[in-house]
Amino acid sequence: MKLSRKKYEANVPSMAMGDIAFLLLIFFVILARVQDDSHIQWEPARIAELDQAKNSKASVAIDADNKTYLNGREIGVANLAASLSEILGDAEAGHRMVLLKVHKDATATYFEPVIEAISEAGGDLLHVLEDERKKY
Repeated sequence: MKLSRKKYEANVPSMAMGDIAFLLLIFFVILARVQDDSHIQWEPARIAELDQAKNSKASVAIDADNKTYLNGREIGVANLAASLSEILGDAEAGHRMVLLKVHKDATATYFEPVIEAISEAGGDLLHVLEDERKKY
């Protein structure tokens, strides 16, 4: 005698699909980072009088360990000019602002090649400093 097997249907429970999609969306939004340079440890030099910064196309930072960062990502000085040229593109003069953040203890051997790379890319350099009067 031959017994017939029962055939079971395999379906995916769809009740929780909306919840799962929502949680995944929140997960990826939280993990997404756009030009986040909060992990760079640098302390700005201080000056008595400051002007306000204008809109910038890029941000270059030299941290306490003398590492160079472009828009929050570590980069070698040799590749800096090409990457900046790519970011600045065909922007006209006056709209090619590059913020330069240099740790207060960095020496000229680290920041002079960065300044040279910014000028080679055609960027308008704006050195970021901290106002002496503000005490945090």
